[in-house]
Amino acid sequence: MEATGRLIPLTLLIVSCLAEFNVTKSGGQSSCRANLGGASQSENHKALILQLNPSENCTWTLGRPENKSTRVIFSHLQLDPEGSCESENIQVFGGNSTQGSLLGKVCGKNDYIPVFESSSNTLTFQIVTDSARIQRTVFMFYYFFSPSASIPNCGGHLDNPEGSFTSPNYPNPHPEMAYCVWHMQVEGGYKIKLNFEEIFLEADAHCRFDFVAVYDGPSSTSGLTGQVCGRAKPTFESSSNSLTVVLSTDYANSYRGFSASYSSIYAENVNTTSLICSSDKMRAIISKSYLEPFKYNENNLQLSDPTCRPKVSNVVEFSIPLDGCGTVKKVEDHSITYTNTITLSASPAAEVITRRKHLQIIVKCEMEHTSTVETMYVTEDDVIQNQSALGTYNASMALFESDSFEKPILESPYYVDLNQNLFVQVSLHTSDPSLVVFLDTCRASPTPDFASTTYDLIKSGCNRDETCEVYPLSAHHGRFRFNALKFLRSLGSVYLQCRVFVCDSGDQQSRCGQGCVSRRKRDVSSYRWKADTIVGPVRLRRDRRAGFQNQMPGEITQNQPFSGFHLFSFTVLSLNVVLVAVVVVRHFVNQRTDFKYQQLQDC
Repeated sequence: MEATGRLIPLTLLIVSCLAEFNVTKSGGQSSCRANLGGASQSENHKALILQLNPSENCTWTLGRPENKSTRVIFSHLQLDPEGSCESENIQVFGGNSTQGSLLGKVCGKNDYIPVFESSSNTLTFQIVTDSARIQRTVFMFYYFFSPSASIPNCGGHLDNPEGSFTSPNYPNPHPEMAYCVWHMQVEGGYKIKLNFEEIFLEADAHCRFDFVAVYDGPSSTSGLTGQVCGRAKPTFESSSNSLTVVLSTDYANSYRGFSASYSSIYAENVNTTSLICSSDKMRAIISKSYLEPFKYNENNLQLSDPTCRPKVSNVVEFSIPLDGCGTVKKVEDHSITYTNTITLSASPAAEVITRRKHLQIIVKCEMEHTSTVETMYVTEDDVIQNQSALGTYNASMALFESDSFEKPILESPYYVDLNQNLFVQVSLHTSDPSLVVFLDTCRASPTPDFASTTYDLIKSGCNRDETCEVYPLSAHHGRFRFNALKFLRSLGSVYLQCRVFVCDSGDQQSRCGQGCVSRRKRDVSSYRWKADTIVGPVRLRRDRRAGFQNQMPGEITQNQPFSGFHLFSFTVLSLNVVLVAVVVVRHFVNQRTDFKYQQLQDC
């Protein structure tokens, strides 16, 4: 009965659509035009099945009622699979002609369900097909809606490690003409497993009327994983940490909708254990399959602070802050290490006790150079398993407008005035509050790779430029200011690079506490926590107007007769120029290694 009920209106739609398209021949190229709707149209929705011919060029417009927006859904496309998007497509324009703004293009190569929303008074559609003689069918559904009206529980953002959601009104019939989008995102390094306990929508071979669409990514254009209707219980798995679910319904035959749940899955294959260190935490990953031979599960594991519980998915993950959960920090020989221990909690008294291997997992992050060395020791009855990897510290540098360091400058390149003060801040992104940042060396260069001649602003913690001022230590920030400068040869750009040391604030003998020291007194060969940051380019504002050309003063001449005296003067001048050039070249060769910067002077 349901199929019969759909067959009659679909037949009428095809007939009405074909009747609306007036196909004529003009210069060997077929064309058609149809006007659908308008401001006075009483219909709030319409479905169209377009049967398209080869070499078609159709243009038609759709008007909307006042104070309404238009939503157009191309839920099924059958176009030339061998054709290109340039030769066969449907383009949607805002306005009453193809001269309006292009809202988007639909073609057979789309891996998503095209949906367009617009508040324009009219929309214009242009359909172009190539010369291939194949069957082409487009199912298009549009309706008008009020932008201010909303459907409860229709879409949203889901960012918990696991959860569940349903269609609006579930298990009662879903609303008509609903378009709901759920954006799902979990922690980086995880994937999403989505399980539909029930989908009960109107059945159709191509899911043209009501459907659930699942996209592998953060939006409804990320790549269609599946389009489902009727009755089903499918399962999907994302390739990254984001997934998008869309529910689209038309104006008839409402059913229960759907109910779904999701969970996080660790993306990498971990057979035993894994450790990842970053600037603010340690992530200890333990495979569930690794625990099974020991007859333990995730409920038996705990950190030094038992109140810090793991996140459980297909793996057990402890996210261990560097300044909490019982983490112990040790400063020794200018190195900083963080250590925590994962042990077994006591078994319930009622449980039958059998001999088990003693399992203890010691996680340790050691800061060395510009990387992190991770070490995890797993002890099993005196059997020690050692794993290690490498990581990178998260440090950044930015320019600021003033010494308040509140508003970072996002413009790149950054154009400055002559002798303008520049305010620079190097930031360490970490959760450990007892660390401080010390500016050891900061230098300038005309290139971002710093392969050419450089100029020191700060060296060994000492100011090397008379305009440079270093601010006192400020926890996770190292700050200084200086004046705008350029190379002697008027090179157009200046990049800044800073090397910083990170120390424990309680270590009075650390490099950070020594301040400015000479190179011969400086002993940092064993210092193991460093980071380099780069920012730029900085350019002179007048170079923006001059196109970075060297500005040479012009000569003022008068129209005077050319005499023998002038010729003699010109000859003498030329010889002097040649002599001076030779002297300058020889001096440049001898002094090449002393190539320096100089501060710009007011013009």
